[in-house]
Amino acid sequence: MPKMKSNRGAAKRFKLTGSGKIKRNKAFTSHILTKKSTKRKRNLRQSGLVDSANDKAIRKILPYL
Repeated sequence: MPKMKSNRGAAKRFKLTGSGKIKRNKAFTSHILTKKSTKRKRNLRQSGLVDSANDKAIRKILPYL
């Protein structure tokens, strides 16, 4: 049986933490930044974790994560 393929777009967006959770970057940071507060933009720079509702789907498209 051949190897499974990872979704390459997803592979560039997600990483695994030491405890096995999936780390992600936050959205809404690329443009239209003038109306967003400094505090909001600063918090968007920090990474977040994938929600438990989406965890199974992400692991399915990234079998070797």
